[in-house]
Parts: sequence; structure tokens; C-alpha cells
Amino acid sequence: MFRESIQQMTGYVPGEQPRGTKLVKLNTNENPYPPSPKVVAAIRAAADSGLQRYPDPQATAFRMRAAEVLKTHNAEITPDWILCGNGSDDILTIVTRTFVDQGKSVRYPWPTYMLYKTLAEIQGVRHEAVPCEPDWTIGYELTAPSPDLQLVYLANPNSPSGTLLAPGEVAAIADALECPVLVDEAYVDFAETNCLDLVRTNERVLVSRTLSKSYGLAGLRFGYVVAQPDVIAQLAKVKDSYNCDTLSIAGATAAIDDQAWLADNVAKVLAERQRLDAGLQAAGFVTTPSSANFVWATHPSGQHQAIYESLKESGVLVRWIKHHGWAGGDDGLRFSVGTPEQTDVLLSLLATC
Repeated sequence: MFRESIQQMTGYVPGEQPRGTKLVKLNTNENPYPPSPKVVAAIRAAADSGLQRYPDPQATAFRMRAAEVLKTHNAEITPDWILCGNGSDDILTIVTRTFVDQGKSVRYPWPTYMLYKTLAEIQGVRHEAVPCEPDWTIGYELTAPSPDLQLVYLANPNSPSGTLLAPGEVAAIADALECPVLVDEAYVDFAETNCLDLVRTNERVLVSRTLSKSYGLAGLRFGYVVAQPDVIAQLAKVKDSYNCDTLSIAGATAAIDDQAWLADNVAKVLAERQRLDAGLQAAGFVTTPSSANFVWATHPSGQHQAIYESLKESGVLVRWIKHHGWAGGDDGLRFSVGTPEQTDVLLSLLATC
């Protein structure tokens, strides 16, 4: 009684989420710090106001405040350029359902966020994983002409590598394609540049973001996409009627309003990212320069699974990621940036692995 494509697919496997333990959790790129106190206050106020009515289906309060924040850093953006979702994964789902017909194809560099593959399989479309070079650069195959290609996913910064394409590089990719490009900027607040300006010059460029990482709200589930208003209008047809609840809208609006908290938090994470990278190198790892809140590392021994298991036994979770058949190596370890105390625990254990 199931669709054949669903029976055959593996399904996306999230990072481990243990409950009720004292593990040092550095495996799913969560922010190590709690969100702005204004977020909790806003959620409490929204709850006190009552939850018996449906939420604003357009999350208008968030869109208005986000537009003001974004235009202080980029070309002017108004609320009708923004659509909100239940985390950026919801945005990715909406975009896939909007643009890609069954039997057609999507494309993405690989290795990258593997939910892209899952979304393609759910939609019943072909997925083309274009291998990156061993240094994580993207080959011309990503823009190769194809009459069936209807969407390209581009994580920037990429995961698991943390590598970043400059806006000019992304613009060149978009200009070479005839289909939409979804630039997934989940980690962009930790990076030096972003691609929001490209949205104004190319209607086929969409930029998605999340509040899970830099705003410390992975448990709230709130994301959004920026695109030209005509595109947003089509995406709005596909989203669930009330895909963001009253509490998440209130919390997200308070979060994006507190830019001082964001700046302080990002500065702490970047300082600790630098210390983590240096510590991993001192422990014998080869690291990839990161523009995100994690560091991708490989070890000359190749014993990544054994290192992962040893750390887990000692109470530290990191992400062991396999990508068999890639020229850059079959696997490696991704270390989320934690607090200074968590970094100390990690590095002391790695010294004995």
C-alpha cells in the first residue's frame, strides 16, 4: 500500500539526539549557548495571550522585522520578499515541491547536506550528486545543460566541509543555469559574505536561512526564504496553511530583533572555532578552513570510526560522516563548535585517542 519510491528510499538520518544524559554534544551543529533572553520572554507573553486561535499564516511580524534587519546589511528587502517555514528544512521541502515535476531532476554538489537527496526521493524525481574536487571546489558539471534539470541545491557554507563560495562564484553558477538555484545559507552568520544581493538581480536565485544555528533556536524550528515577490507568491501556494505556530513566530521575531545578542554570540563561536581548529591540527588532524560553526577534519590514520566510537564511550558526541567513493576520501569527522569547556574536554580526549 506504499509508494514504491518510499519503500525503496533509505530516508534521512539525523544526528544522534540523546536525552537525559550528560554527553558533550558536538555532533549536530547546534549553538552551544541559549538564545537571547528576549526570546523566552516573547514566547511566554504569546502563551499568556492564549493559544486557542490559529497563528498568523504569513508570520507577518517576523517578516516585517526581518526585512528591516536584512536591509541594513544588503539591498532593500521588503516583507513580500520573505516566506517563513518550520525550520529551513520545511523551506527546502516547499521549494522542491514548487519547482520540480515528478520524473525530472535536481542537482547538488556532493558531499553536502543529504536531506537534498531525501527530498528528491520523496518527490519522485532523479537526483544528481556532482562530486566536489578533493579540495571541496565545485566542478563545471554542476552547471552542465540538462533539459530535465529543474532545481539546484547549493549549501553555502557547505556541510560537512564548512567551505564558502563567494557571491560572484554563486552568481556565475546561477547565470550558467536555466533552473532555480536554492542557496542554503543555514550557517551564513558565521561566514564573511552572503548571497542576498543576488536575489534582487536574478529571479531564479532563492536564499534560505534558519534560526537554528546562529540564534540558538534549533528546538524552536523556524526558517525563512528570501526570493523575488512573484516567486514567494508561488511558494506560498505550496506551504502548509499554518506551518509556523504562534510561539515560534513570537520567539523568532524576538530573536531576529536582538542583533546585539547575535553579534556577541557569533563572536564567541568564531573565537572558539579558531581554537578548535588549532587544537585539532595539534592532535594530528588535517582540517578544512571553515566558514560555519563546525570544523571538518580527517586523520592520517584513517581511523575515523574508531575515533568517533572512542569519543562516544568517553561521553563526547561528534559526527562521523561516510561518503564512499568520493575522491576526497571515504569518511571523516565533523566537530561542532562548543563552549570553551567543551572544547577542552574534546581536545584532552583526542590527545589520548
